[in-house]
Amino acid sequence: MEIEDIYGDLPILETERLILRKVESKDLEDMFYYCSKKEVSKYVTWDTHQTLSDTKEFLGFVLNQYLNGKVAPWAIEYKENRKMIGTIDFVTWQPKHNSAEMGYVISPDYWDKGITTEATKELIRFGFEKMDLVRIQARCFTENIGSARVMEKAGMTFEGILRKGMKIKGKHWDLKMYSILKEEFVQIPAGALENEVKG
Repeated sequence: MEIEDIYGDLPILETERLILRKVESKDLEDMFYYCSKKEVSKYVTWDTHQTLSDTKEFLGFVLNQYLNGKVAPWAIEYKENRKMIGTIDFVTWQPKHNSAEMGYVISPDYWDKGITTEATKELIRFGFEKMDLVRIQARCFTENIGSARVMEKAGMTFEGILRKGMKIKGKHWDLKMYSILKEEFVQIPAGALENEVKG
């Protein structure tokens, strides 16, 4: 399997409360809303967005990734209000090794509601069933308790701490490493999730 097989036409995924789809130009203001919050950017690799231009630049990068069939995020759309409330993606994918690493970010308005876990479980399912993955991993700063909780609730196993594993914003950070293997994946019962649709 090649990266273009998935990212050449990113599929729409659906859960009980969410639609995971391509990021679109119309998402600009929704994206700026959460990217401009310091509590959101505190534990990610990018800086707080100061203006719409910062968000527009990132949006342009994502749209270009889609055009070139490269790894790019899914927008997380909340069905109840049709707002784009975050993104989730495989930040790296190594088809030859059947492995990938996940990442996600979500508006603080939707924290502590199980929404990020819901999106994470769906992407894990998709990775094992459609991308021929045998290992999915994710990392977070050791201080990011909320992100670690998401990984645990999604069925991932804590593997250890990568000491000073990343230098971001002038500081070396210790990272918690989590993973789930295909044989550990518990199949979600039929009917619990809507069918995926090609978009």
